[in-house]
Amino acid sequence: MAKLNLLEAVNRALLEEMERDDRVFVLGEDVGAFGGAFKATAGLYERFGRRRVIDTPMCEYGVIGLAIGAGLQGLRPVVEIQFADFISTGFDPIVQYAATTHWRWGAPIPIVIRAPWGGGNRAGPFHSQCPEAWFAHVPGLKVVIPSNPHDAKGLLIAAIRDPNPVIFFEPKYLYRRERVDVPDGPFEVPIGLAERRRSGNDATIIAYGAMVPEAVQAADALSREGMECDVIDLRTVSPFDREAVASSVRRTGRLAIVHEARRSFSVGSEIAAFASEECFWDLDVPPLRITAPDTPVPHSPPLEDRYRPAAARIVDEVRKLVRT
Repeated sequence: MAKLNLLEAVNRALLEEMERDDRVFVLGEDVGAFGGAFKATAGLYERFGRRRVIDTPMCEYGVIGLAIGAGLQGLRPVVEIQFADFISTGFDPIVQYAATTHWRWGAPIPIVIRAPWGGGNRAGPFHSQCPEAWFAHVPGLKVVIPSNPHDAKGLLIAAIRDPNPVIFFEPKYLYRRERVDVPDGPFEVPIGLAERRRSGNDATIIAYGAMVPEAVQAADALSREGMECDVIDLRTVSPFDREAVASSVRRTGRLAIVHEARRSFSVGSEIAAFASEECFWDLDVPPLRITAPDTPVPHSPPLEDRYRPAAARIVDEVRKLVRT
């Protein structure tokens, strides 16, 4: 075991997979000697050299296109996008080619596209977005968002070994928030399986990424008031673990979905629709969504604090849900 934060866990996963499999290489803006915008690739250039740690121009479309070509040739590229917001300039090759090629002519494309994701860092509207719903809508893509260092390492290793494209969003708010025990050596956390972070029978709280610690904190506070909540960490947004969601909702009868992405046409909307369709007779009240509003991410710290759901807001909303 080693005590790692989430950023170090990502770095360790890349290092160990590059040592294990010489087909794995990383590419992106400033990933080489500089070590990446957040230092996720620190030390890899010195260890593996410029043939496997490749600095690229500022052209997300071209970088992702290069990775797709390398994947078709049997390599396993890991692309770093400096901020998840910038992935929009590479949207076309991801959804038109990476996502469809295996379906169209049977050719797997084993690429991973990593990006620091989400807010809480006072970075404003162009460096704080949560674009997971863009890609969760596209068949052929997996979308993974870990909430802790252990899962970050295991999920990234699973993503690198996956034969098809994985979008891997890393909550940068959590990069250096905590250190936990993470096993030495490669291990996988299965893509597509949720994890229960807390057990209870009064309500189900679904969360992912940086909202998981907030949801657990809220559930702890509610427990002191006599309300026990199930907290389910999705870990994989697409495909999400339908059985984990359904089994919890059928037991509690109440569902709250928490995420820091905007409210409309979101992952929360999809889970609420799923629960309404599949668990209608088990629900005592309609599903509740606790999300950011439908506005750009504010730059002002007080406004951003109100924009992103936090434990206090989750407590207030879920308390009303349970008492309804």
